[in-house]
Amino acid sequence: MHDDTVERTTDGAGSLRDLTFEEIRKLNPSAKHRLRSQFQGEKVPTLREAVVESMHHNLTIYFDVKGHANQAVDALKQLYQEFPQLYNSSIVCSFMPDVVYKMRQADRNVVTALTHRPWQLSHLGDGTPRFSSSWKHFLYMVMDVILDWSLHSFLWRLCGVSAFLIQKNFVSQDYVSHWSSRGIRVVAWTVNTFAEKSYYESVLDCPYITDSLVEDCDPHY
Repeated sequence: MHDDTVERTTDGAGSLRDLTFEEIRKLNPSAKHRLRSQFQGEKVPTLREAVVESMHHNLTIYFDVKGHANQAVDALKQLYQEFPQLYNSSIVCSFMPDVVYKMRQADRNVVTALTHRPWQLSHLGDGTPRFSSSWKHFLYMVMDVILDWSLHSFLWRLCGVSAFLIQKNFVSQDYVSHWSSRGIRVVAWTVNTFAEKSYYESVLDCPYITDSLVEDCDPHY
């Protein structure tokens, strides 16, 4: 699951943390998908089931860890031990440097990446302030500056990453070249229109994450 709640991606309602797996298993993850008519009776998979299905289709997997670093690292370490082919077909990524750092400490052969969107602590994805309080907004903007500086000056090396997953609005030719010279790949997210994809492929020569390979989708922040 990607969100804290199940409303956006299933036909259910409520906070993910308040639901048991048995309850989540009963939800329909294709209910609001544009191709839902082709995927009747789908069930929310376990992490292991999703990995097996992805490997069956020779997909590259991004393990996007949202938190709970210790539990996530333990679960992923078991998966890499069970499926060694994941070392060549997956990336563990997170907005949280401690997740990436602990993953590398647990298994240095795992490919890792830091995910980042400048001003993420003080602003929502669409650019609106996250907090109504002026002093709180200013405080988190200061924290954003510190986080951005830390990620780009030493945390990337401390965490041992191979890539930066950056929100698309902040990717430029200079940015891609800067990290390429350090052996780090830049991956943009989320690139959803044909024009954007063409720009990233032909001008930036930069891989990207998209919601669809075959059609334009709504912008995603």
